[in-house]
Amino acid sequence: MSNQELRVVGQDGVAGCCPGLLTAPLTAGEAGELARVFKALGDPVRLQLLSLIASRAGGEVCVCDLTPAFELSQPTISHHLKLLREAGLIDGERRGTWVYYRLVPETTDRLAAILTRPGGRPLPEPGAYS
Repeated sequence: MSNQELRVVGQDGVAGCCPGLLTAPLTAGEAGELARVFKALGDPVRLQLLSLIASRAGGEVCVCDLTPAFELSQPTISHHLKLLREAGLIDGERRGTWVYYRLVPETTDRLAAILTRPGGRPLPEPGAYS
């Protein structure tokens, strides 16, 4: 596995079963991997970039269309894109002089599955773990 891939432990594909935050405590390794992704999502510019990429018709967008959407320099935008890519949230493909980015839906699906409360299951009562 490359250093640029997110691996959410306990899930074999989107349809597979994975431990959610309310079904089993995360291991230190799982928490570390998830923290890296949430850290990438913890910046407003990166959230906007992810949204622009994910919402684009056709599923991908050229970096040349992303940069003008912000009052930031091209190297700053490239840095943010690099962090999103390293977190496994987006992928890119060079075509000539431009890079085209697309969402990695498996990653966002896994994040959603981890954060989703199992259907109908009530939240633990406050102090239930004391």
